[in-house]
Formats: sequence, C-alpha cells, structure tokens
Amino acid sequence: MQLGASGNDSFVTKFVLLGLTESPALQPILFVICLLAYVATIGGNFSILAAILIEPKLHTPMYFFLGNLSVLDVGCITVTVPAMLRQFLSNDRSIPYTACLSQLFFFHLLAGADCFLLTVMAYDRYLAICQPLTYSTRMSWGVQKASVGMSCVFSFTNALTQTVALSIRKFCGPNVINNFYCDLPQLFQLSCSSIQLNEQLLFVASAFMGVTPLVLITLSYAHVVAAVLRIRSAEGRKKAFSTCSSHLTVVSIFYGTGLFSYMRLGSVEASDKDKGIGIFNTVINPMLNPLIYSLRNPDVKGALRRLLTGK
Repeated sequence: MQLGASGNDSFVTKFVLLGLTESPALQPILFVICLLAYVATIGGNFSILAAILIEPKLHTPMYFFLGNLSVLDVGCITVTVPAMLRQFLSNDRSIPYTACLSQLFFFHLLAGADCFLLTVMAYDRYLAICQPLTYSTRMSWGVQKASVGMSCVFSFTNALTQTVALSIRKFCGPNVINNFYCDLPQLFQLSCSSIQLNEQLLFVASAFMGVTPLVLITLSYAHVVAAVLRIRSAEGRKKAFSTCSSHLTVVSIFYGTGLFSYMRLGSVEASDKDKGIGIFNTVINPMLNPLIYSLRNPDVKGALRRLLTGK
C-alpha cells in the first residue's frame, strides 16, 4: 500500500486498479480485443466526422451534433482504454492519486457532455418534425453553437464539483479499486472519511444530468411519435421514423448502462457487474455509435462510401 505522511496522518498516494481480470492467460486476449476496439472506435468516429465535414449534404444541425458526439466518444474511450492497455502489458497496476482524480474528472466531463448533447439532438428532431416551418430559425447556427457550448459548461461544472468534493476526502486505508478505471462508486468505498456530501452531490448530478435529460428526451419523442402517426403516407412515416431510430438506439444503450451503474452506490457484491457496465460505458458504446448512425442512415453511408472510394 502506497501511503504518505502528513503530521500524524497517513494518506494514500497511489491506488491499485485490479483491471478486468487477474488471470495471466486471459490478459493477452483481452489486450488484443481492447486494442482492436480502441482502433475501431477511433477510426469509426473520425470517419463519421470526416464525412460530415466533407459532404455538403450533411451540413445540417443534426449532423453538426453527431460530429460533436463523435469527438466526445473518442475522448471518452481515450480517457480509459490506453491506461488499461498499459496495465495489460505491465505488472504495475498502480495509478497515482492525482492521475486517478484526473481520469475521474475527464470521464465525467465527457460523459456529462454526452448526456446534454443527446438531449439537444432529441430537441433537434422534435423541431425538425413537429415545427418544420420555424426549424431553420429556432435551430440556427448560433443556437447550435450555444447548445454545444452550454452542454460543455454544465458538464465541466459537474465534473469539477465532483472531483474537488472527492479530493477533500481522506484515503488512509485500503487503496485497491476493483475496476479498470477510477470512478466515484469505487472511490467512495475506499474513503475513510464521511462521503455523505459526495453522495448528495452525486444524487443531485444524477437528477440534473441523468433523469432530467431523459425526461426531456422522452417528451420530445412523445411529440415526434404523435406527429409522425398523423402522417397519412406510409413512406412518409417510415422516413420520419428512420431519422430518429439511430438516436433512440444510442440513447437507450447510454442511459440503460449509465443508470444501472450509478443507482447502486455502495454495492460491494456487484463489483464484477460494475466492470461489465464500465466496459459498455467506456468501450462498447463509443464503438457502436458510428456503426449505429452509419448503418441506419443512407446519407451517412453514402458520404462514407464516397470518402473511402473517392467517387
């Protein structure tokens, strides 16, 4: 255990991440799988971003937000996976206290911005389908930039608050984290001082950044469904729903895994399940997003085809 001293007190200077497995036989296999997932995620999201930048047909608010989502996905997987790959190659699974807090901050910054951006994308679909006559005005270039900017500001505020609040807690005993990255639930279990304030802050953040966006997304799509069902043409209904299906799939996966992860604070027995949920949040979700948006969207598929073939 890495401990420092301050007066008569001892405090943790390093944490130890147990990672996905302690089996030496499985580590090379998991290393290859995670490396391929990381490369696929980087390549897929940057391909989506390049297609949006190059293809004039994709210069619309929906694809502007999708491009920003791709950047967030790249950031989210980069915060966790390279460090995990290093752990597979090294016997040293320790992470300095400051590096752990930095990883925590950037993970919550990027994941929080994801929450707000998915909400903005749902509102964009609501305006496009339910308010088409005023869409260009209400979703102007200035509104788009402001929406992304405010998403980042809200997320930064929450990430900074959670990180600072955790940094004033004492860690003077066990320093082993049964996970492959630093996150609040596992760090709460290791603190030797009261975490009541931290739990309250996380509860408020969950309501503001989890429940509220989910309610707004649900309301937006309730209006969208009602509007689409009033379309008499079956082809028209199919086209309208196709523009929303990709986003709904991403929202379902993102919020399903996220809510499961943070609604069980203090559950030591479920730590192995936490690793599985963590893999979904940090690896699988960012990897699936470009596949979901490209496979179900003919405009994106066409742009990617032209980007890759040059035709």
